Amino acid sequence: MLPRFTTLGRGPVLLMLHDVDGSHLAFAPQVESFATQGYQAVAWDMPGYGHSPPIEPYDFKGLAARCVALIEALTQRPDGSHASVILLGQGMGGMVAQEVVLRRPELVNRLILISTLGAFDDVPAAQRDAYVNDRTIPLEAGVSMRELAQRLVPRQVGPGSLPEGALLAEHALGGVYPSIFRCALDALLRFDRRGALSNVRVPTLLLSGEFDAIATPERVQAIALDLPMARCTVLRGVGRWPNLEAPEDFDSAVLSFLSDTAPGMQRTGELH
Repeated sequence: MLPRFTTLGRGPVLLMLHDVDGSHLAFAPQVESFATQGYQAVAWDMPGYGHSPPIEPYDFKGLAARCVALIEALTQRPDGSHASVILLGQGMGGMVAQEVVLRRPELVNRLILISTLGAFDDVPAAQRDAYVNDRTIPLEAGVSMRELAQRLVPRQVGPGSLPEGALLAEHALGGVYPSIFRCALDALLRFDRRGALSNVRVPTLLLSGEFDAIATPERVQAIALDLPMARCTVLRGVGRWPNLEAPEDFDSAVLSFLSDTAPGMQRTGELH
């Protein structure tokens, strides 16, 4: 079964994949804004999130397969072939996006990686442990996902964050199923695609928040060394959810990238 998704608009498909801490609601502002700019804006619920059927085992091979199935359903032409999409992923969604473009490069014409890494091992061990423990230990103690969200989100947003955006991030995380959340965290820890990123041959935008403690600007920029057609953008004053904390700046950065790399434009080597 296909993952559930929300969509608005007509035009080239721009598919958005949320983080382990979110849902399709994390891209609620972008579904509307990108649709008004001439795109079919699509935000999925990752398998097991929202009303999307879960997968077993819960790993990136299975997540990528479900994403590919969704892309093919959204882009099938009358002759049975498929158009390519713009693939945008945040956090764990960015890891799924990497897996998709490496497995089925013909389905992706541009790649946008938000607050994501090529491997969770890029984060120092003590910080990785704290990231996981901050999420799993409260759940084991009986804390609800809603309460967990109220604890976590304020610590991960930047000082310039839009308050409404932070509240939406809390709402998205608060609706995640605890059992699936644990499965997703386990998969996240095992992800490592660093050695394969040089094979990604599509224009790529790497975007990070200035105050993101996990996908720091420095760690995100290091990924660009492996990507032949990458540019990096840092949004000031925000943290883990640039798309919610500063939606206008985020949308502007993404739309500028899409305009600069529109199909048919002449490209030369790297993008900076």
